[in-house]
Amino acid sequence: MNDDRTSGTFTGDTINTARGPVQVRVTLLKGRLTTIAVLKGEHDEGASAHAVPRLTQEALAAQSAKTDAVSGATFTSQGYISSLQSALDRAHD
Repeated sequence: MNDDRTSGTFTGDTINTARGPVQVRVTLLKGRLTTIAVLKGEHDEGASAHAVPRLTQEALAAQSAKTDAVSGATFTSQGYISSLQSALDRAHD
């Protein structure tokens, strides 16, 4: 297992949701989550349009996937959080 000095880019699983697939890629620098990019699933309608930026902001602040789902964008939130967690798991394998 890598320690807290892990650096690199890691891609999460593609999570299929009722609103379509969601997949993220993360970049870590010396163990710190620095960037989260959405590769699939930037839903641009309604609450989902606001969910991705908010989830990204919360995950970067928390330095983990332990964030709350965005109200009204449950499927997008669940897919994002699950893909993010799988990317972080890969970083720490």
